[in-house]
Amino acid sequence: MTATQTTERTDARTVTLSIDAMGGDRGPSVVVDGLALSAQKNPDIRFIVHGPKAELEQLIARKRDLNGRCEVRDAAGVVSMEDKPSQVMRHGKGTSMFSAIDSVRAGEAEVCVSCGNTGALMALSMVRLRKIPGVNRPAIAVLWPSRNPNGFNVMLDVGADVRADEQDLLQYALMGASYARNGLNLSRPRVGLLNVGTEEHKGRAEMKAAHDLIAANAEAGTFDFVGFVEGGDIPSDKVDVIVTDGFTGNIALKTGEGTASLIRSFLKEAFSYSILSKIAALLALTSLKRLQKRIDPRRVNGGVFLGLNGTVVKSHGSADSTGVSAAVKLAFQLAQSGFTSKLAARVASAASLPQDALNSGDN
Repeated sequence: MTATQTTERTDARTVTLSIDAMGGDRGPSVVVDGLALSAQKNPDIRFIVHGPKAELEQLIARKRDLNGRCEVRDAAGVVSMEDKPSQVMRHGKGTSMFSAIDSVRAGEAEVCVSCGNTGALMALSMVRLRKIPGVNRPAIAVLWPSRNPNGFNVMLDVGADVRADEQDLLQYALMGASYARNGLNLSRPRVGLLNVGTEEHKGRAEMKAAHDLIAANAEAGTFDFVGFVEGGDIPSDKVDVIVTDGFTGNIALKTGEGTASLIRSFLKEAFSYSILSKIAALLALTSLKRLQKRIDPRRVNGGVFLGLNGTVVKSHGSADSTGVSAAVKLAFQLAQSGFTSKLAARVASAASLPQDALNSGDN
C-alpha cells in the first residue's frame, strides 16, 4: 500500500443492484450466470432483474446461490445493439433497459448494470436520472490495467461525447479523481491530461487552457495534477487518472483491447509452434496464467457513467459470465462507498472553482 492510498473501507452492508438482463449479445442466461458468480462470492448483494418474467424466473431458479436474492421485474421489450438512441428515447418505456434505470431513479436500487447499447443506455440514463447540477457533459470512465500498485488507472471520457472543451475536461478531472478515490481507494489521485506531448506548448488551444484550469483547481479538488501525459503513459505508474475527450478516449480504449487480443493470439501461436515450445509452455504455465489474468479484459469490464444523479455501469455487450460478474463487483464497490452522493457533493463544491480561479488570476 503506497502513501497515496488509504485503507479506509465502508462497513459491509446489503446493496441492491438493478440488472438489465436482456441487453447483452449472449442472452439473459449469461447475465444470470454472472449474477450467480457474484452472489456466491458476496453475501451482501441483492438484485432486481429486469426482463421477461417467466424466462428469467426459470433461469434464476436453476442457480442455488440466487435463491431468495433476486426480484424479477417483468419487461417484455428489448433494446437491441442496432437501435438508435433517438428511437429508444421515444419508444423504450417497456424495455428492460428503461425498467432497470428507473429502479435506480426510484431509489429501489443503488446502481444499474447493463450489457446493452451504449448510446441508448447513456441517452435513457440522462433523461431518467438527469445530470448532476454543475455537470455539462457526463463521461464514461473505465479502469485500465497499469503498473500502479492497485493494478489499474482510471481513464475518461471513453465515448459519452466526442467533444470536450476546457471546462468539460476540468469536470472530467474532478469526477475521475472522485472515482479513483472511491473505486481505487486513493486519497489523493494523480491526474494527467492526455496530449500529443508532455511539453506545455504542445496541443490545441483548448488543451492548453484545460491544462492551466486543472492545475489551478488541483488543490481545491484534492488531487495532484501531473500535467500533460502521452499515450504511452496510460498504463504507467506516473498517473492514476487520465483525462481526455470521448473521441480520443474511445479510440485508445479500442486500440488497447485489440492489442491485448493480439498479444494473447501471438502467445498461443508461439507456444503451439513445436513440441519444444509446447513443453516450454507447460514449464511456464504458472507465469502464463498470471500474464493472462493481468491482460484479461474481463477483469476490467465495466464503464461507469459519471455526472448523473445515479450510478450506471456499462458492461461489454459480448461479456461472458466472468465479465458480468466483474461489472457487478465494480457496481457493488461503488454503491458501498456511497459514490453517487460523494460525486454530487464534489461537483457541487467545485462548481464555482473555475470562476474563482479566473477571478484570482485577474486580481
